[in-house]
Amino acid sequence: MVSKLFSPFRLRDCECRNRIFVSPMCQYSADDGVANHWHLVHYGSRATGGAGLIIIEATAVMPEGRISPADLGLWNDHHVDALKPITEFIKSQGCVPAIQLAHAGRKSCTDSPWLGGKPISPTEGGWQPLAPSTLPFTEVHTEPRSMSMQDIDNVVTAFSTAAQRAREAGFDVIEIHMAHGYLLHEFLSPISNQREDEYGGSFDNRIRLPLRVVQAVREVWSEHLPVFVRISATDWIEDGWDLEQSVKLATMLKDNGVDLIDCSSGGLVADAPIPAGPGYQTPFARTIRREANIATGAVGIITEAAQAEQIIATGLADVVIMGRQFLRDPYWPLHAAQQLHIDIPWPNQYRLAKR
Repeated sequence: MVSKLFSPFRLRDCECRNRIFVSPMCQYSADDGVANHWHLVHYGSRATGGAGLIIIEATAVMPEGRISPADLGLWNDHHVDALKPITEFIKSQGCVPAIQLAHAGRKSCTDSPWLGGKPISPTEGGWQPLAPSTLPFTEVHTEPRSMSMQDIDNVVTAFSTAAQRAREAGFDVIEIHMAHGYLLHEFLSPISNQREDEYGGSFDNRIRLPLRVVQAVREVWSEHLPVFVRISATDWIEDGWDLEQSVKLATMLKDNGVDLIDCSSGGLVADAPIPAGPGYQTPFARTIRREANIATGAVGIITEAAQAEQIIATGLADVVIMGRQFLRDPYWPLHAAQQLHIDIPWPNQYRLAKR
């Protein structure tokens, strides 16, 4: 068969060998933001496994923007030096290295999941989170400080300088994190943004900071290389952020130099009723692709080769961005190609196992 899933995908001067992308998934394994051997082996194995592009996990643009103390960072040059071997290896395997730049907002300062994921109080060595408004994520989370104008300007600058460092580290794609209840999503949603200044209230005000971040990143990022944005297409709750607003935002993001929308959902509130199931978020990618006329990535419980092929072949999205399935099987693209009867190269060291 002729596979759309395994056809090349090009944005600007960046070409991916196929349309299977590794989703950013936090590893909670860094020391003071610095990548280590775990990250090299983790991401390197997915590169040898045949992925077209790998998005390195949510990487904090400033220390207080980390989800946990063990998150990756890009707020100083030590982080650049540690990431260079990872991008070099990814590229050596024919894969494109991308990185997700993030600020966790009111969801920052928590333990790693396997330590319980509980908020870390300032008395336990934590820090006070920043957010658009003084609304904690849950009753047990630390109340955030409402951001001042200087705080907002500092965040814009931090994303800009992190993007510059990402390029120095060898990344070819930036993804800006505006999803899952983290800082930029908090500004987008009227549930978490109750400001009464020019950054709150109306749609145009709520998107002001996210657009400033995109503009600042695009200013310092090569015009020859893509910028992605991950959004939560809906909060899954009444009077929250929704698909209609997401289409409007995607249109404006495209006008400001964004090349692809990574279409996820949820994460703003802890108890939203999310109807999760195979491909449940794919309709968001289809709608935004069609109505905003921008490339999209489909995410969420995509596990089977035929399922991924159908998403691309029928034009529901331009790429599939897969997470947990890559944790189960780092070599999923190699195995998917076999299931679809597509002949793709394997690493020379693994060719004995190809048949």
